[in-house]
Amino acid sequence: MGESSVLTLRLDAKLNQQLDRLSKATSRSRSFVAAEAIREYVTLNQWQIEETKKAVLEADRGEFASEAEVRRTMGKWTRRAR
Repeated sequence: MGESSVLTLRLDAKLNQQLDRLSKATSRSRSFVAAEAIREYVTLNQWQIEETKKAVLEADRGEFASEAEVRRTMGKWTRRAR
């Protein structure tokens, strides 16, 4: 994993209890469970930010789906929902 550092944070009582229960249920330390949660949160949010930046650049270039493409896609998904 490489170098690590200490992070101190405050949790409300309910979240702290949930962390304790999860830690015990998975036989992992609270630190491990918290670090995993933060890692997943950061990864997801980095991905969302990058995808949003790409979408804005596409929009700035005028790269939009045509009306026909939107209708085709909507039709495909609404047929599946029925």
